[in-house]
Amino acid sequence: MDFLRAHLLSIITYTPLVGAAILLFPPFKKNDDAVRWFANAVAFLGFLVSLPLWFWFDRSHPTPFQFEETGSWIPSIGVSYHFGVDGISTLLILLTTLLGSIAILSSWTAITDRVRQYYIFLLLLQTGMLGVFCALDMFLFYVFWEVMLVPMYFLIGIWGGARRLYAAIKFFLYTLVGSVVMLLGILALYFHSKTSAVLLDLKPVIAQTGTFDVTDWYRMGIPADLQYWVFLAFFLGFAIKVPMFPFHTWLPDAHVEAPTAGSVILAGVLLKMGTYGFLRFSLPLLPDATRNAVPWMVTLSIIGIVYAGFVTLVQKDMKKLIAYSSVSHLGFCMLGMFALNPLGLEGSVLQMVNHGLSTGGLFLIVGLLYERRHTKEIAQFGGLARVMPIYATFTLIMFLASMGLPLLNGFVGEAMILLGVFSANRVWAFWAVSGVVLGAAYLLWLYQRVFWGKITHEENEHLVDLNAREIATLVPLVALCFWIGIYPKPVLDFLHVPLARVADIVQPGKFVVGPVHAASVATPPETPATRLEEPRVVPEPAR
Repeated sequence: MDFLRAHLLSIITYTPLVGAAILLFPPFKKNDDAVRWFANAVAFLGFLVSLPLWFWFDRSHPTPFQFEETGSWIPSIGVSYHFGVDGISTLLILLTTLLGSIAILSSWTAITDRVRQYYIFLLLLQTGMLGVFCALDMFLFYVFWEVMLVPMYFLIGIWGGARRLYAAIKFFLYTLVGSVVMLLGILALYFHSKTSAVLLDLKPVIAQTGTFDVTDWYRMGIPADLQYWVFLAFFLGFAIKVPMFPFHTWLPDAHVEAPTAGSVILAGVLLKMGTYGFLRFSLPLLPDATRNAVPWMVTLSIIGIVYAGFVTLVQKDMKKLIAYSSVSHLGFCMLGMFALNPLGLEGSVLQMVNHGLSTGGLFLIVGLLYERRHTKEIAQFGGLARVMPIYATFTLIMFLASMGLPLLNGFVGEAMILLGVFSANRVWAFWAVSGVVLGAAYLLWLYQRVFWGKITHEENEHLVDLNAREIATLVPLVALCFWIGIYPKPVLDFLHVPLARVADIVQPGKFVVGPVHAASVATPPETPATRLEEPRVVPEPAR
């Protein structure tokens, strides 16, 4: 048990990698069914080994990171093997392992060509995503960030639709450009760490080798002018991944052409790597630059919300419609984040999880229909509720969750973001509300066109409803949507302490933070190092 606790994050991260390596052995070479069974077993095992995080993570512990693993890796340049998680990354790891296992299960009949290679790439992708959320060394983070790029490129380029090569190359180039510019920002902070080690009397060895350790970076002072340039470098890398307007154009193509599992992972997890990057690095490392960037970050977020909402209304392809809805929803998350108050930050992270569940489910639903009709054109459908009532019921629940109906998860996240944004600026809140209205419009329009009315095409009259395996992929998502919508406290408990810390770093002395609310107080400012170690968090009376 002690070994498991000490190395839990490494076990979670490398379980899919071990599974991918085993699939390379000859017994799996010509036995596609064995590959499917084994890959699904590995994915489910990966989810099971991540579950202790939910039970063992101490929600109220003031230490910034838990389950830390450290070891020397490339000491000559200050690179270490450093894993650790806080409440934010814990939730995203659990989301990754859940959606990964569901995505692999959904591929059982959808993929018939190069089956072994397909599952190997899916498992490698899982390892890259988990490593991003665990890494506390920036060099290690960047390695996992780039590792994730390769398998997704092949998943789109080999098993995608008719324009798969165009979509795969566009995805690769966009992400690679952002990654290279982000690397320049990382190197700037690395070289600055040598100077800071001398000035701030940090570890003596840092002055000689520098460091990529993020926990050391949190304690070093970064000049305002350097913060500005590093923020821009990080912004490009993370904004492309979100994706924020105007860097969003790769996403609809990637979603439309990707196989179903690729779309589920892309919407459910990969987009969250961009928002996670802002929360983990940009805001706490670069607070001065963050405050100065609020006007244009908010402007881009609002444009993304409204523009993507209107574009979604005119789409003819179901996948492209849901892809543009992701741009709008993630703009909503970014707006809540840059309200820079605890309520907006908590709503932003909760909505990241909500989006992963609901939009991942929507792409899964479209994929199930595509397997039967081999088309995603909205005009090809109508009256499906008559022949596929179970499918229509699951679809309606996921649509309502995505548009934020009360008692479902989207409502809680949107309400928290709106409250946080309203307290920061009422005009921002007005534009955010317009995004909610547009979301309801395009989702209800899509549901009405596809499921109600007359069956206009003969091919739709004999469609088969969901089987047991397909229902099994949707039930966990629906259950979580209801759970978070009805009783979100267990999830929010993960977020109070880390986001109180972020809010206090970005706006020192402004908030005394309880589990659900924040009030302005007059308290003296503290140094970034002090605020990182001891956030001012006060308990709220039990509800």
